[in-house]
Amino acid sequence: MKEKLLTSQKAHRDIDIVTTPSGAPVAMVHINNCSSDINAWANLFKQFAERLGVDLPADRLYETLFLVAAKADPDAGGLLNYSYLSGENITKMPAGRPLFVRKPDSAFTLANFVQAQLYAAFAPLKIGMDILKNEEGIKTDVLIAQGGLFKTPVIGQQVLANALNTPITVMSTAGEGGAWGMAVLAVYAKSGNGKQSLEDFLDQNVFTHPESMTLSPEPEGVSGYEAFIKRYEAGLPVESMAVKSIG
Repeated sequence: MKEKLLTSQKAHRDIDIVTTPSGAPVAMVHINNCSSDINAWANLFKQFAERLGVDLPADRLYETLFLVAAKADPDAGGLLNYSYLSGENITKMPAGRPLFVRKPDSAFTLANFVQAQLYAAFAPLKIGMDILKNEEGIKTDVLIAQGGLFKTPVIGQQVLANALNTPITVMSTAGEGGAWGMAVLAVYAKSGNGKQSLEDFLDQNVFTHPESMTLSPEPEGVSGYEAFIKRYEAGLPVESMAVKSIG
């Protein structure tokens, strides 16, 4: 069986070329920010709840906030957010300035605000994936999402599916993070006898009967996110000015 050698149409300095642990080539859209700004806002809502005498556990706090996004407008009501606690190579930002912007007539509701936070968390990834899709012709059937943001079922997963216009699978282990994955690799390295590939080890020993759910993109959500990302890219000079002006 011959392998087809994939060559890039041009240089993409902000797309990392890495490999899987078993050596398969990977084009990786590396982003520096995701849910950190969401965590900061969630902490603000937690402080407000405490002022009312309500002690909200973290899981209930995030679930309550995320679920309200189900009532948001598809384009997040015209709201705009940059969740940059640090810079982002993909958008040419050397440093981060978390920034929330709205027009006077934007639909400023709690649902749209949370939706804008979720949309912004995936925006740099969306921009990078569009480079691979539109400029390099890379197609994906499904992507597997991992991270604490997906502990709350459906909401973040559906936003990501709409953002990338690609089915997204989330496993029950999604919230375990990198340390869990490294532990799995350590077990493979310790027990490996050279006869079983990493792929077979994962299929036969780790993910034999995975608990997972796949969500497909929703047309209205896809078009809503496209409207958001156009607004996001148009507003990048504002973020750039904030980086330059606010020391």
